[in-house]
Amino acid sequence: MAASSRLLRLLSLLQSRRHWSGPELAERLEVTPRTVRRDVDRLRQLGYPVRSDGGPGGGYELAAGSALPPLLLDEDEFLAVAVGLRQAAAGPVGGAGEATLRALAKLEQVIPPRLRSRLRGLYQAFQPITPSDPQVTHERLMILATACRDLVRLSFDYRDRADRQERREVEPHAVVCTHARWYLLAWDRGRGDWRTFRVDRIASEPEAGARFLPRRIPGGKAADYVARSVAVDGYRLKARVLLHAPRARAAGLIPPAAGRLQAEGEDRCLLETGANHPEGLAAHLAMLGVEFEVLEPPELVEAVKELAARLRRAAGRSQASAASR
Repeated sequence: MAASSRLLRLLSLLQSRRHWSGPELAERLEVTPRTVRRDVDRLRQLGYPVRSDGGPGGGYELAAGSALPPLLLDEDEFLAVAVGLRQAAAGPVGGAGEATLRALAKLEQVIPPRLRSRLRGLYQAFQPITPSDPQVTHERLMILATACRDLVRLSFDYRDRADRQERREVEPHAVVCTHARWYLLAWDRGRGDWRTFRVDRIASEPEAGARFLPRRIPGGKAADYVARSVAVDGYRLKARVLLHAPRARAAGLIPPAAGRLQAEGEDRCLLETGANHPEGLAAHLAMLGVEFEVLEPPELVEAVKELAARLRRAAGRSQASAASR
C-alpha cells in the first residue's frame, strides 16, 4: 500500500472509533507498529490532533483540536450528511440555510458519479407533507449556491409578479430560504442595485459568466436584507403601524418575513410591513390580538374603519339572532 493511501486508511480508522491500540492499527494496515508511529507523526504534521498514550492499555485516538481538519466519510455517511443538510437548509433553524447550502455545494463538487442517482432518489423521498409553495429543484439551488461561493456572474430569464419575463445579469451573493420559499440575493448589473429574486421564478437555466469581486450587502446580513425585501419592498402598499405591545411579544406574532419591528419604548413597537391589498392587511392586523393604530397609508386607515364597521354590524345581527332563539 502506498504511503499516501495508507495515511488515508489510518485517518479513516481513527475517525471510525474512539480508541485504537498500536497492534490493532498495525494489523489492519498490514504494517509494523513502527510504521504506525511514523504515519501518526505525519498526520500530526498535517494538523490532525492524534493523541497517544503508553502502557498495556495504551494506543491512539483522534482528539478535538483548535482547527477543523477534513473528515473522511464512507458512502452511506456521505449520503446521510447530504440529505440532512438538504433538509436543514429549508428547516426552522434561523440562519442555517445559507451555511448548509455552502456545505452542500462543497459536497456536490466531489460526489462520485455512482452516488448521484442514489442521492437524487433520497432527495425525492424527503418531501413536505403539504407543499403549498412552488417547488425548487435541488439542482437549481446547487447552481446558485455554487455561483455565490465561486463569485461567478449569472444570467437567466426571470418572471416577475406581473408574469413579465426579462433577461437578467447578476452577481449572486447568497441563497436564502424564508417562509418555505427560496430567494437569490444578487447585485443586478442592469439596474445597478441589489435585487431579491424568487428562485421558482427563474425561468431558464442560469448561465455562468465571468468572475466578480464581492460587494458589501446593505446591513451586512443576507438573510436580514431578504426578509426586509420580502416583507415591505416587494409590495404595492407600504404601511407603518404602531402596535401597543412590547417588541418581544410582537416578534412572536410576526415573523421577520412578514414585517420589520422596531421598539418604541417598553410597551410599544413600530411595525413596517407591506401588502398588495389594504383589506387583507387590515384583517391580518385585527387577528394579531393586540391594540394598534395605523400611521400610514390612508388606504389602510379606511380599510380598518370599514372592517370595524362590518364587524360591528355582524356582532349586532348575531346578538339579535341569539336573543330571538
